[in-house]
Amino acid sequence: MLDDLDRRLLRRWQAEPSLSPADLAEDLGVSVGKISRRVTRMQETGVIEGVSAVIDWAALGYAVEVSLRVTLDKTQSRAFDDFIEAARQVAEVTEIQTFLGRVDVRLNIVARDMPHYQAIYRQQILTLPHIADIEALMQIARIKGNEALPI
Repeated sequence: MLDDLDRRLLRRWQAEPSLSPADLAEDLGVSVGKISRRVTRMQETGVIEGVSAVIDWAALGYAVEVSLRVTLDKTQSRAFDDFIEAARQVAEVTEIQTFLGRVDVRLNIVARDMPHYQAIYRQQILTLPHIADIEALMQIARIKGNEALPI
């Protein structure tokens, strides 16, 4: 599905996502048109899902990051659907993941400080439907945050 040029393009773009198509073309020794066609094809086939900005939450005043591992009451047939729908409405939830096993859902939450986190937790998280158990893990440091694949 991917040829050598596609893989080189993806490696280069992952390494430096701010590069323009012209910069990519120059780096890879091909025309801008060829790069644009390759990117369009990879978007159409789902290899490239989108381009996004990475926000430094701390620079915006969000100093606390907490990961919540949630176990749902699975005796309720809509437990996952209802919980996820409600969790999406909490602005400070930056990521939702589902799992197989004892833990059903992981929520990543950012807050300005501990009082702000406590307010989010008490007023919004604890009111989410079908929660059987919650375990909070406070992030101390982000050691690796790279989403790039070895292409």
